[in-house]
Amino acid sequence: MTAAGLKSGPGGALRGVVRAPGDKSISHRSMILGALAQGTTTVEGLLEGDDVLATARAMQAFGARVEQEGVGRWRIEGNGGFVEPSDVIDCGNAGTGVRLIMGAAAGFPICSTFTGDASLRGRPMGRVLDPLARMGATWFGRDKGRLPLTLKGGNLRGLTYRLPMASAQVKSAVLLAGLHAEGGVEVIEPEATRDHTERMLRAFGAEVIVEDRDGVRHIRLPEGQALTGTHVSVPGDPSSAAFPLVAGLIVPGSEVTVEGVMLNVLRTGLFTTLKEMGADLVISNVRMSSGEEVGDITARYSQMKGVVVPPERAPAMIDEYPILAVAAAFAEGETVMRGVGEMRVKESDRISLTANGLKACGVQVVEEPEGFIVTGTGQAPKGGATVTTHGDHRIAMSHLVLGLAAQQGVAVDEPGMIATSFPGFADMMRGLGGDLSEA
Repeated sequence: MTAAGLKSGPGGALRGVVRAPGDKSISHRSMILGALAQGTTTVEGLLEGDDVLATARAMQAFGARVEQEGVGRWRIEGNGGFVEPSDVIDCGNAGTGVRLIMGAAAGFPICSTFTGDASLRGRPMGRVLDPLARMGATWFGRDKGRLPLTLKGGNLRGLTYRLPMASAQVKSAVLLAGLHAEGGVEVIEPEATRDHTERMLRAFGAEVIVEDRDGVRHIRLPEGQALTGTHVSVPGDPSSAAFPLVAGLIVPGSEVTVEGVMLNVLRTGLFTTLKEMGADLVISNVRMSSGEEVGDITARYSQMKGVVVPPERAPAMIDEYPILAVAAAFAEGETVMRGVGEMRVKESDRISLTANGLKACGVQVVEEPEGFIVTGTGQAPKGGATVTTHGDHRIAMSHLVLGLAAQQGVAVDEPGMIATSFPGFADMMRGLGGDLSEA
């Protein structure tokens, strides 16, 4: 559904057991590390959304052999490094993909040109390009490092880099570049961000040293690392699981279970916050899968209350604030979300779009430069709006979830982009009993 909009409407209780799509962060990294490694990497449970498929095509362009062997099952034959691509690398809408790929490509004496869709071309790349340039890479592109841009790598120097903002993408780009930097690299992280790159580098045979010094994380990658192909089992994406789970919390009479969800503590801030709001959220069957803790999460309809979300929790849930705001619209009282200015430079200005969408649905929202406050009445908001998404998949899915429990249905204008991160979202919600139809 790319031309038409998509609409959700209130109906009966949602019930069922589903499985979240594979985690997008780990799916991107499995492709990139598999291409950088020597030998065969096999992946199961890969998220086959548009973003990850763009990364897969990019890895082919850099010389790896990438093949799909079945649904979610892929094989990557790496040659231990990248070769110069013969054409422009189009990363589509994948911000994670392009930033990590630029970091990896910087380690080799090759010239690469990157572009993406209209949304990605508007997003700043300077935060990644700055440390890469300090290591010796050069680039030429549009103002503030916006795509399209050309990057020339090779002969990198080691670097000790203190992150100026909490960003797993910047950290990961520096670490990937550091694989081929003289002297290695060290990233100093004042606020802990998702650590999938560190975990996966170890799984591919690299030595990664992580130390906590007075509450500050130091991640060091010594010189001379070589990666070896391995097997990756991709756990369910907690960011995607958030949508059916919040739907289960706000639609009366609902009980929804999402199986196989990653429970990495640096990714579960939303679940912690929902529990603080009074959500009936139960985690069971906890186990380990490819170095990550996973479990099954059951959400039952709950009367929730507003809370103040600690700003330091933002890195563990930065992508989940739009759907948290929807939960807050059904809670009683104020939910205060601050320290989330990063949301303004995601696929869209997510603070503004979330606030505007909720306001159009009759919810009281105060927008701030670095956050927003949602005040709910404990009752279902009016709904009835057509929400402008600017092609942002998380804005679209969040407001569709709202429409399942609002007094009137909610439509979104560009649902096609949902496929970037959650192919099958509409079918999953229908399977649970949700009313979703073409607008």
